[in-house]
Amino acid sequence: MSNWNKRTKAVHAGTRRSQYGEVSEAIFLTQGFVYPTAEDAQARFEAAGDDEFIYARYGNPTTAMFEDRIAAIEGAEDAFACASGMAAVSGALMATLKAGDHVVSSRALFGSCLYVLEIVLPRFGVEVTFVDGADLDQWRAAVRDDTTIVFFESLSNPALEAVDIAAVSQIARDKGAMVMVDNVFATPVYSRAFELGADVVIYSATKHIDGQGRSLGGVILGQREFIRVPIETYMKHTGGSMSPFTAWTLVKSLEHMDLRVRAQTASAEHIARGLEGHPGLTRVIYPGLASHPQHDLCMEQMGCGGTLLAIDTGSQEASFKLLNALKIWLISNNLGDAKSIATPPASTTHQRLPADQKAHLGITPGLIRLSVGLEDAGDLLDDLTQALDIAGS
Repeated sequence: MSNWNKRTKAVHAGTRRSQYGEVSEAIFLTQGFVYPTAEDAQARFEAAGDDEFIYARYGNPTTAMFEDRIAAIEGAEDAFACASGMAAVSGALMATLKAGDHVVSSRALFGSCLYVLEIVLPRFGVEVTFVDGADLDQWRAAVRDDTTIVFFESLSNPALEAVDIAAVSQIARDKGAMVMVDNVFATPVYSRAFELGADVVIYSATKHIDGQGRSLGGVILGQREFIRVPIETYMKHTGGSMSPFTAWTLVKSLEHMDLRVRAQTASAEHIARGLEGHPGLTRVIYPGLASHPQHDLCMEQMGCGGTLLAIDTGSQEASFKLLNALKIWLISNNLGDAKSIATPPASTTHQRLPADQKAHLGITPGLIRLSVGLEDAGDLLDDLTQALDIAGS
């Protein structure tokens, strides 16, 4: 299996079949398991094997299929499935850190990630230093000999700023720090995070992995010892595990994730090129455009521009006019969905950030994040164009 392409792994990796030999993966919708004898129960609690289960919060055959499959796609030794993307982020950090530890993080983060790093961790005695993710000199100055974890989004939400994974990983490695990467925007399809030096990769499976707006989920990937000792121990005792039904929906979604994401990427590039230079926009941000300040780095790390872009109308009034004039695009705060979604971050996902932080991160009142779905690319571009005409009138 190791020599299979990602698309093949996404269909077959980790499959467990019952005695009935089903083609489609089964849902083991149970919270507990029966032991043949008292001695078997004792042995399983002492050391459960790969296909031995105790309680759904600890593990489940359907959840294990998802974990094995996503690990095979990502090129990781192991994975732990979590109840949500934020359960994965907070769990990975809390399971690893203790009072007195030091974390260095990029400043450009999703609002909930920022809350965990800026508010929650310091409550437990963890020191956190924030840097501009694209500035390697700031990373060099911030990472210390006693730094425990370096954390960043490989492509930031919502302004699409890239962090040089290889360079930052080397800085961390020189100081003995662990590298944790929130890799949602890169997706497992384009991910090279482990190859570039990351120790731990985290996904919100709610996004491209599910891709259909159905399920909350997250996953932490890394070396087996890390996943099965600190992560599994913390998650099973604190209740952040994924439900078997969610795991089943995600297993089935992985089968066509590659096809979906590549189609979305092609449409995103078409839309970005069609909007670049539009008089109603002050900027179009898309890693696949040569105008993106880190275009070369994004091409090196992902090989493409991804499924998301951002546009700036110059003002909140114009952005709201545009949003309200859209006919196909939905106003929502999810991303990676089959349906195209437009989000105004300054007034929604990043609303609570102080004005100076928003300005520093490029989250202007007129910024709109666009998550491209599976609709016809021409229809999506036409919808944006007619909405821009109305916004500018």
